[in-house]
Amino acid sequence: MKNKIILFLTSLMITGAIIYGCNKSDGSNPYGSNNNNNNNNNGGNNNTSSSISITGMSFSSTTVKAGTTVTWTNNDNVAHTVTADDGSFNSGNLAVGGTFSHKFSTAGTFNYHCEYHSMMKASVTVN
Repeated sequence: MKNKIILFLTSLMITGAIIYGCNKSDGSNPYGSNNNNNNNNNGGNNNTSSSISITGMSFSSTTVKAGTTVTWTNNDNVAHTVTADDGSFNSGNLAVGGTFSHKFSTAGTFNYHCEYHSMMKASVTVN
């Protein structure tokens, strides 16, 4: 009986820690910030690629021109997904160190999130 109680309490503590970690928010903008260091076609550049680094349990929002391929790199210490709110793209499980690319062909704002961590949200604005 004593072992069952210890097992139950241990399971409860682990579950609580997982829930806390997945829902922890730092109070930042839920759609990320536009502070990524990428080549996103500003100032007349004709670049057709842009990169977003996933770090600190957050994405970055970006603005690109139509035809640009955006590549996300998971530089965090846990797996994530890059999933469009409208379902137009989905990386599936993006392991630590993994990358995912998507070409944005049409203008619009594409909000995206991580399926594993609900507080991770950002957007790609395509001009």
